Amino acid sequence: MKLTVKDCLALNAFAGAEVLAWKEGLTGNVSSVSVFDSADEKDLELYGPGKDEMLLTGFLGAKDDAARQCKLVERIARRGCPALAVFFAGDIDSKVIATAERAGLTLIRMAPETRYEQAIAQIMDSILYGENFNNSLINNTVFHLLNFEKHTSFPDAVREAAINNDFQLIILSEDFNPVLTVETRHRATIADAIRLGREKSFEGSAGKVYTQIDVNGVLTYWGPVNIGNEKYFMFIVDNEDVYTAGEITKLAEIIELAMGMWKFTPERDAKSDFIKALIRGNKSLAYNLQDESRIAGGDISSVFFCKGIPKEEESHAFAAFELDTDLEVMHIAEGDETYGMILKTEHAADDTDLQTECTELFDKLKENRAARIFHVTGISGIEGAGDAYKLINESWTFAQSVFPYKRVFTKYELTLVNNCINIQIQGGFVHKNYAELLEPFRRMGGSKSQQLLDTLETFVLDAGMSTGKTAQIMDIHTNTVQYRLKKINELLGVEVTGSRTMPGLTMALALKRLERAVS
Repeated sequence: MKLTVKDCLALNAFAGAEVLAWKEGLTGNVSSVSVFDSADEKDLELYGPGKDEMLLTGFLGAKDDAARQCKLVERIARRGCPALAVFFAGDIDSKVIATAERAGLTLIRMAPETRYEQAIAQIMDSILYGENFNNSLINNTVFHLLNFEKHTSFPDAVREAAINNDFQLIILSEDFNPVLTVETRHRATIADAIRLGREKSFEGSAGKVYTQIDVNGVLTYWGPVNIGNEKYFMFIVDNEDVYTAGEITKLAEIIELAMGMWKFTPERDAKSDFIKALIRGNKSLAYNLQDESRIAGGDISSVFFCKGIPKEEESHAFAAFELDTDLEVMHIAEGDETYGMILKTEHAADDTDLQTECTELFDKLKENRAARIFHVTGISGIEGAGDAYKLINESWTFAQSVFPYKRVFTKYELTLVNNCINIQIQGGFVHKNYAELLEPFRRMGGSKSQQLLDTLETFVLDAGMSTGKTAQIMDIHTNTVQYRLKKINELLGVEVTGSRTMPGLTMALALKRLERAVS
């Protein structure tokens, strides 16, 4: 339960305590308590936000220094703390009292014999195990959760408990897709809560206080839960902000126990199954899962595969992207590999530049130099999404060999590599034609020939036909690159940058790199 400052004053530890300033603040809430005895008010930045947190102090770092104590009081008041209780003190300087009154901070002088641990223990006991907590939330929840005669399933039982105790419950898969939803209010959307949960990238273990996240003014509490040896996330919404994080944690433990007693198994994660079906090329299953996953094929704007990006970093990028656009990122993750898709939402404007929006997300992800992102953006329905995943799956490993300096691979690079793979497999006349485009280098022979071929490969495949970037990659002077390109033109008898020359030359060079990588 939540206490007020006045409730704290009624505890045994506060016997003999005296309110010296701002008695108007006695109705302020207290949901946590901490000790602060630093001389430097800036050290308060190491603490939490301060709201509803009573601070205990002996001014031990600022003894006999009223000016310093006044600064501490001002900073504590600005953080929104409801009260400051002063221990081990005789007379408190009138300037300190006046500062607290002016700042709107309830200042309490504790009895001389009182110790920190007494006040902390009694405040926390009242918060965690107060009368309202014992007699209302837990007892009432247990009554409904274990009423096997009235309810036929765990979802029915927990819904009744949520309605009677004014909370909401959502169970999500490890990929943040809802598998059980019990809503009793609609002030905050599930999508907003999930986005913020991803952004926080919280982790923990059962039994620890749940992570508190404010979703548009509504307090939600997140934590991990195991169901049938599978990891899920539970988030609980305190509709009226009447419970503490400790109480919510106890509530979560009881709900988890009840799930076991009901032998509850969450519904399958239809959205993850939808992605997996497309990855495996099972388009018929994806069509069957459309309604259950609530995904319209026409809303799929892009499919992608990422590797090498830490989960927390990736979650933050996805959350920020969803916040800035009217698009949704749906994904499944396995270690540092992630398959996903970008969907248009019902709020997306008709003129939304999907190509640009998606490209900006992938450019953000590639800031991590270990990242490799393979995407096909601009697709048509489930058929297009399935074909795009097929292209990615067949090409991504080889694409890194053909384009070793790239971190983001589009459908253009993937298609080029996929064609190279098919040509290599089939061999024959087409393969012979491309190989003969580079025949002049073989006939020339020697180290000079290899030097020119390496320069041409870098210029075409790595540097986007930029002489400056080619020079940078090869660690040579730009003039040297230009000289070698002139020699290459003479050797091949064409202008290598010509619009009719470049497509065939690009394919020939990519094919040669691919063969070198797999040989």
